[in-house]
Amino acid sequence: MLSHAHGGNCHSMQGCVQLVPIFNHLESEQMEEVMNVVHSTNYEAGDHLFHAGDQSDALYVVHTGKVRVYRLSATGKEQLIRLLLPGDFTGELALFQEGEHESYAEIIETAHICRISRSDLQALIERFPKISIHILNELATRLEKAEQQTTRFATEKVQVRLAHFLTELISPVESEAEIILPMTRKDLAAHLGTTPETISRTLSSFEKAGYLTQKGHKKLIIHDIDQLLLDV
Repeated sequence: MLSHAHGGNCHSMQGCVQLVPIFNHLESEQMEEVMNVVHSTNYEAGDHLFHAGDQSDALYVVHTGKVRVYRLSATGKEQLIRLLLPGDFTGELALFQEGEHESYAEIIETAHICRISRSDLQALIERFPKISIHILNELATRLEKAEQQTTRFATEKVQVRLAHFLTELISPVESEAEIILPMTRKDLAAHLGTTPETISRTLSSFEKAGYLTQKGHKKLIIHDIDQLLLDV
């Protein structure tokens, strides 16, 4: 179930534009130009932004909510590509080439999404070239993370992968924190290249060793992430 607010809610448009890193460097007058071409839509959990095979012709920015981007193998097995949180975006390849989506983007938590068509975004880039630099910076960061993840899959134990994932959810200056896992254990397992059962066993072993305390399925109280990283 989704509802549209094309250009209708100025506050929502402004929120999208100011939140995403590829736009928040613009001057206020330039941001207004971006807001004029943004289309806003509210989605419910289970809705899709796009399916594999759909035309790739827009950039999607997450204002609120969560979106998971995944692919299906030839055997129908899901592979989680990326979890999108507020400020993240997807569909950027539409800027460079016409084609079809190879992945699926599913809403996993009620979301407010802003959409900018390829033609509108290309026109903005021509007017404000800095946008393209920020997009390239974001893509470079994603490529680096993908390469790190590939290396970890090939060389590191699940305990190490999970410990590093938990580290990414904590401020760099903190060793203790209360966190909420941003995805289900099934999705987390797919993201880390393992099984939900292994994730549960590993978290239980971390808890038994005193590194964290589990509060339900998603809440974790991290007691000493630094020591965990040293020990795994």
